[in-house]
Amino acid sequence: MGTLTYDVVKQVHFDDRLLAHLQLVIATKLRRGESFNFSWKTDASEGSGRTTIWLHPAIPLLYEFQGSRQPAINRLWLDDLMTSADTVTGLQVIPEPRADRVRPRLEEAVSASAF
Repeated sequence: MGTLTYDVVKQVHFDDRLLAHLQLVIATKLRRGESFNFSWKTDASEGSGRTTIWLHPAIPLLYEFQGSRQPAINRLWLDDLMTSADTVTGLQVIPEPRADRVRPRLEEAVSASAF
């Protein structure tokens, strides 16, 4: 379980695999000088609900991975995450597309994870 620390005030735990994909999307957008929302559902063990933070190139982020190996990157998932980051609602955690089924349309994946 990896951790994303946002400006030393917020720590969020994500699976290492998801965190690796988020890191690539977030780094790409911030490197371009883009600011955007990032939203995720809060786990039931932490009270449920949802959280949204505003990501800006001037706000420090720290990615910490529990595992020592870089997870394999799923290009379809990366593309879907990047597409969601480019919308008015911003980056949303969406399920990874399974390799054994047809790739879902992004709109379906985003609405399935909607708040």
